[in-house]
Amino acid sequence: MTDQASDPGRRTAAVLGDGTLAVRAGLPEPVKYEPTLPGPVFAAHFHLPGEPTGGYAYGRDENPTWTHLERAIGELEAPGEEGVETLVFASGMAAISAVLFSQLKAGDAVVVPTDGYQALPLLHEQLRAYGIEVRTAPTGGDGQLAVLEGARLLWIETPSNPGLDVCDIRRMVREAHAVGALVAVDNTLATPLGQRPLELGADFSVASDTKGMTGHGDVLLGHVTCRDPLRAVEVRRWRKVVGAIPGPMEAWLAHRSLATLQLRIDRQCSTALSLASVLAEREDVTGLRYPGLPSDPSHAVAARQMRRFGPVVSFELADRKRAERFLEELRLVDDATSFGGVRSTAERRGRWGGDAVAEGFIRFSVGAEDPEDLIADVLRALDEAGAAG
Repeated sequence: MTDQASDPGRRTAAVLGDGTLAVRAGLPEPVKYEPTLPGPVFAAHFHLPGEPTGGYAYGRDENPTWTHLERAIGELEAPGEEGVETLVFASGMAAISAVLFSQLKAGDAVVVPTDGYQALPLLHEQLRAYGIEVRTAPTGGDGQLAVLEGARLLWIETPSNPGLDVCDIRRMVREAHAVGALVAVDNTLATPLGQRPLELGADFSVASDTKGMTGHGDVLLGHVTCRDPLRAVEVRRWRKVVGAIPGPMEAWLAHRSLATLQLRIDRQCSTALSLASVLAEREDVTGLRYPGLPSDPSHAVAARQMRRFGPVVSFELADRKRAERFLEELRLVDDATSFGGVRSTAERRGRWGGDAVAEGFIRFSVGAEDPEDLIADVLRALDEAGAAG
C-alpha cells in the first residue's frame, strides 16, 4: 500500500512540490473541450434574475477570472489549508491600504517599519489625518517590538526594501498577539515560495504581485491573504467601497505567470547568492546585504523562516558618481525601479529621496539570465566605473 508522499497521484497540496503547486494552482476542474485556464472574463454585470442569492452579480464585487487567481495564490500561501481567503487588488499599494484602512480606526495605533517600502510614509500622512497613531521603528533586531505596547496592528516588512534587514516573524507575532495586536507581513520580496507568513502565525500576508509573483514587469497587481473570515469580509468590503479592483486581463496574465514562479525564483535566488558571493570579494563594494549569504547579519534569522532568500542584493559604491557610472556601464541590466522580474534591474535608490540610504546605494534585482553572463557584466561595469574615477 502506497502513501501520499510516495504516490504523486495521491499527494495533497500540503506535500506537493512548489513547482507542481505553481503550475496547477487555481485551475478549475477539467471540462472536455474547454481550456485548462479559462480566458479573462470581461463583464461589468451578469444575468441576475430573481433574488441575488449567490454567484456573480456585478463586476466591482466578483469576477470569475479573479476567483481562479485568488484560489491559486491562496494555495501557494497556505498549501492544503481550508478556509484561507485571498483577495486580489489593482496594485500592491491598494492591497496594503486595504488592510490598514479596514482594520484601523480613529484612536488606534499602528507600528510600521522605518526602513520599509518608500510609499509607506504617504500612508502615514493619511492615517494620521484619520486620527490613527503611527509609530515607527527599524526592522533589524526586531526593533518594532519596542513600540508595540497598546498597538492595534503591527506591520512587518521582511526582508525590508531596500535595505534587506530581517526580523523574526514568529517572535514578532507571539509578542504582538500577547498584547492584542494583529500582524500583517509584507511578503513582496520573498513571495510565498520564499516564506509563508500565515504558517509563521501572521494574520495577513500582503504583497505587491507586480514584482516577483508575476515576474515579467507587465502587470500591476496586489493581494491580501488571511485565515480569519471576519477579517476577509472587512478587507473585501474596503475593496468594494474604494473600487481598488484589478482588470480581468491583468488577473489572467498574473495567473498565467504563476506557472513559472518556482522556475523563476529558483534561478533568481541561486544567481543572487552567486552574485553576492562575488561582490563580497570586491574592495570597491561596501555595505553588501543578501540574507542568503552566510556572512550577512540577518542570515541566521532568515534561515529559520525563509525557504528561499529572494532575488534582491543591495550594496554601496563610493559615491553617487561611481554608482551612476556603474549603472551606465551595465549591458544586461535595466536601470529601473522595480524588482523580481525575469530581466535584471538595478538602480541608485537614493535618486528618489525617500529611503535612508547612501548616495551610492544600489538595489540590484537579479533576473533569469545565465549567471555567468550576468556576473561578468556586473564585474566589468564595476571595473569600468572604477577606471573612470
